Amino acid sequence: MTQDYPKWGIVTTLKAPLEDIANFAAHHIELGAHRLFIYLDADHPEAFSLLKSHPKIRTFKADEANWRSAKRPEKHQTRQTANAQHAYRRKASDVAWLAHIDVDEFLWPEAPIEEQLAALPDACAAARVRPIEALSAEGQGLQHGVTCFKAMTSERKQRRIETEAIYPTFGAQLTGGFLSHVAGKVFARTGLEETTFKIHNFYADGEENPGQQELLETKLCHLHAHTYESWKAAYRFRLSKGAYRAELRPNRPREQGGLSLHELLSFIEQSDGEEGLRTFYHEVCTATPELLERLDAYGLLHCLKLDLAEKRMRQFPNFPQ
Repeated sequence: MTQDYPKWGIVTTLKAPLEDIANFAAHHIELGAHRLFIYLDADHPEAFSLLKSHPKIRTFKADEANWRSAKRPEKHQTRQTANAQHAYRRKASDVAWLAHIDVDEFLWPEAPIEEQLAALPDACAAARVRPIEALSAEGQGLQHGVTCFKAMTSERKQRRIETEAIYPTFGAQLTGGFLSHVAGKVFARTGLEETTFKIHNFYADGEENPGQQELLETKLCHLHAHTYESWKAAYRFRLSKGAYRAELRPNRPREQGGLSLHELLSFIEQSDGEEGLRTFYHEVCTATPELLERLDAYGLLHCLKLDLAEKRMRQFPNFPQ
């Protein structure tokens, strides 16, 4: 008898170029997602039309003119949470699990996701996937189509030792060498009452991540800084309102010399300008032979072929050329 595996889906709030949107959708449909709930954070008629044409995608206009209530939240993080809750509570009845991830994040399972979810105990309502962060291959002569990712060790003391060895100039101020989140993202079991679905956590009846388990056979490939130009284009927003905003804490206590990423990057820019930012990016985010060798020595290197263009053309054969 064939096992009836649980269906799963994804909710995301996005504002991105059409190609990036189509890549995200196609990749996860080909992984086996039963449903994608995509909330367009800005008016994008071309994306809306493309996504609506696919039977596995439910697309919602969530820009200022089309928000569901009189006043759209100002912070994008608040809008993300509101959209995830909207999908969970009102739209996701045809999936047993719903993941909340971003347009630059790509699930990478070693076994089918539905099989991993089926193996979780009934008491588990939150399954966490941990991130790996993309390195830039620009000018590094890597095999065409290969993206290398850095991982990090979970045990804090060992992670600090490894990070300072791998990134000798800036590692002391970074968590595992990552520029973005290290917490990962969550699959939430659907059908529960009194829930709140945030960016990194899920709450049910006031409990955070009830019965949480790790999906150890799935990685979250985060294309946070995969080219210098894309990183620099997002830098000001991230510094003021995003992943590098001032209110986020440093990775180590201030009495031990800890700086937040906001403070570190601001100091580098004030001291050395654009050249300083390029130096930082080169050490931390570029797939140089030296960095790849150091990551590999600690078992923290993953080089993958995402094949996003091929998936995009299979799922959206009418994608504009």
